[in-house]
Amino acid sequence: MLVTFLRTMILYLVVVFGIRLMGKRQIGELQPSELVITILISNIATLTIEETDSPMFAGLLPILALMCFEVLTSFFCLKSARLRRIVSGRPIIIIHDGKIDQREMRELRFSADDLMIQLRQNGIFRVEEVEFAVVETNGKLSVYQKYQNRPVTPQVLSLPDQPQENAPALTVVCEGSVMHEALRRSGKDMNWVEKKAAAQKLAVKDIYLMVACPDGSCDIVAKERGR
Repeated sequence: MLVTFLRTMILYLVVVFGIRLMGKRQIGELQPSELVITILISNIATLTIEETDSPMFAGLLPILALMCFEVLTSFFCLKSARLRRIVSGRPIIIIHDGKIDQREMRELRFSADDLMIQLRQNGIFRVEEVEFAVVETNGKLSVYQKYQNRPVTPQVLSLPDQPQENAPALTVVCEGSVMHEALRRSGKDMNWVEKKAAAQKLAVKDIYLMVACPDGSCDIVAKERGR
């Protein structure tokens, strides 16, 4: 039991390190090659954990080899557009000027239901509203609406390009811990935090959440007593 636990922890750390090394992506954003590498690594790790009679190195070696292969492939793909197309494919236009390209849809094995689901996820319910729709190499649909169907923007309404207070509100205290990077970005300091906390008769450690607003105000949520 102890051996299985130790092997699991070691493999967990190795796989997490490898995923971080290969880059930060969500599952839906993986390229085909990255998805294959992820599946292979998970299968190899599972076998290594279950087969306690086999040496640990026999499982670590192929995992490390796959990680190195993926990093090298990514490096060479950055240098070569042709290799990038071979490994990841190319974006394909399936809607142009409100008309569906059914031939491309068949080649992609993309059904009409698949298309409508992804259009709805982009807030579009009619194909006629789409100027271009492109299936990206990760399978997601990028949509460019026709001019008359685009959401209203400040530019269309002739509003100022840059409002006075355009910065986002930032979390500067989370569960009693000061988020120093967010505090610096907000243009505030610890004195400001302590003054705002004192105004609520709180110490910083008693704050559950504190959000600094661009207008100089803040929102404070105190910790519940007994927590």
